Amino acid sequence: MDAALEEVEFLALSANRVTVLESVAEGPRSRSDLAAETGASQATLGRILADFEERSWVRRADGAYEATATGRLVADAFSELLAALELEGDLREIVEFLPAAELGFDLARLTDATITVPTGTRPSAPVQRLLDLEREAAEVRAFSHAFNEQTLSLMAERAAAGDVQFRGVFSPAAVGALTDDDALRRHLLALVDADAAAVRVRSAGVPVAGTLVDGRVHLLIRDDSGVLRASIDTDDEAVREWATNAFDRYWADAVPLDRGDVVAPD
Repeated sequence: MDAALEEVEFLALSANRVTVLESVAEGPRSRSDLAAETGASQATLGRILADFEERSWVRRADGAYEATATGRLVADAFSELLAALELEGDLREIVEFLPAAELGFDLARLTDATITVPTGTRPSAPVQRLLDLEREAAEVRAFSHAFNEQTLSLMAERAAAGDVQFRGVFSPAAVGALTDDDALRRHLLALVDADAAAVRVRSAGVPVAGTLVDGRVHLLIRDDSGVLRASIDTDDEAVREWATNAFDRYWADAVPLDRGDVVAPD
């Protein structure tokens, strides 16, 4: 363990070492190639390459440097570690709000995800990110314990025009909040009436707010008080498979919302 940690420290203490190892792991590099990629001096590169050769991570061949099998092993593992730490940094402020029990995929699958958080000037940035995706989508499948006004009106308009195929399954509370408001009820009626849309209600509720926008998965993250904390979206295959299965499961366990169910409160 100590020896391995020493090697991790050896790499971590120099960004140039990391860049050089990752570069030669991708393919042979000359000294001039490495200088251009790192901006390091020839003296610095000489020390780095000598250290790598001593560890049998690189070798010289035909005037260039290339990674050995163990060099590629170390480069790949270190790159994965860096990616995991970068992701952890992005998730650190919102991890306590993630519905971990419902997310049936490894968080490492979010390495390339887009994470959007509210700001002082853009408090609704996570919702706006979803709207940006939905405006051009051909198919939208939503499963959620909430249904925001912007998405409702956009989907009602686009479905009525036949520009999107929409299916949504929601908790009773989400639908109830819409039917209690005159303006929102009109949007919901338009969505229910659209031939290109279908809405269902799951009596057991929907514990996570997810949307499949064509091949991309978007998640809205809220705290226990319902305050929007962030959104996460990705086209990762494993996340998409989880979201598709979750939607299908909730959809199968829900009942259709008919026009007669969307009535003004007494």
